[in-house]
Amino acid sequence: MKDVIVAKFGGSSLADGSQFIKVKDIISGDSSRRYIVPSAPGKRYSEDHKITDLLYMCHQLASHRINFDEVYAVISKRYEDICIELGLKLNIKDILSEIKVRIAEGASSDYAASRGEYLNAIILSEYLGFKFVDAPEIIVFDCDNNFDLNKTTAKIRAKLEGIEYAVIPGFYGKNEKGEIVTFSRGGSDITGSIIASSIKCRLYENWTDVSGFLMADPKIINDPKPIKSITYKELRELSYMGAPILHEEAIFPIKHTGIPINIKNTNFPEDYGTMIVDDLSPAASPETITGISGKKNFTVISIEKAMMSYEKGFLRKLISVMESNDI
Repeated sequence: MKDVIVAKFGGSSLADGSQFIKVKDIISGDSSRRYIVPSAPGKRYSEDHKITDLLYMCHQLASHRINFDEVYAVISKRYEDICIELGLKLNIKDILSEIKVRIAEGASSDYAASRGEYLNAIILSEYLGFKFVDAPEIIVFDCDNNFDLNKTTAKIRAKLEGIEYAVIPGFYGKNEKGEIVTFSRGGSDITGSIIASSIKCRLYENWTDVSGFLMADPKIINDPKPIKSITYKELRELSYMGAPILHEEAIFPIKHTGIPINIKNTNFPEDYGTMIVDDLSPAASPETITGISGKKNFTVISIEKAMMSYEKGFLRKLISVMESNDI
């Protein structure tokens, strides 16, 4: 599907009704944006709560048989307010009530956490007029909750072949036992990457609240330069070492396809953003250093031993020591 763009919108991009309006304008601006992957609503302001955090809290309280009505009321109001702001006739209250009952009856932590994306996808599909495709229909985990790329790819291709425009919630799928399973936090990036890779689209857009990557942390360095182009490998290193714009695991499903990823700003869609390209692509920047990132509470272990490289089994023994100490 070379004419298709897969677009993922993060939590800040879908935090309230006004953000949904911006997202619709972006999607409507290019008919190639056919498959949309939303996150759960993020913070609207610094003291606000992410919906996923509140859902985890509800599960925790329910698992200890503590009333979670007050926390769930905050969740419900956020979604109800979004529907009101967008003028939707969607009966969101019934969907919210059903989810609350399931959490109270002992639904898993993964089920509870995944409902943020699920609800946002239902609302966004209704608002855009796109078909809603629930992630468990296409994202497959095995019985041990390990992601199965081959089965997922086959299901995505079969499902989307006859669907021109769809909204697919990020972050979760289901295992072969029929249970909801989530990726790690920020996993909507991974869902978008999996879909882009499976259908071999032209471009994977990742919309967030910043205009791509910067060469350094703006909280530390004043007015750092933007990074217009970066390779998969460089991006993975920056993400792993503290640049959290894109989930580091989102690179793996898409890397072998060579599909570029464009990091874009929902609030300033005219900005170029950062284009993430294949490792074999020629460097677009004349600078030797692409960017600088750092990570706190990070330890490097250096081991010296004479003739270490000639000792058969040394690496296995070393790793077993770390494994036995939960490192």
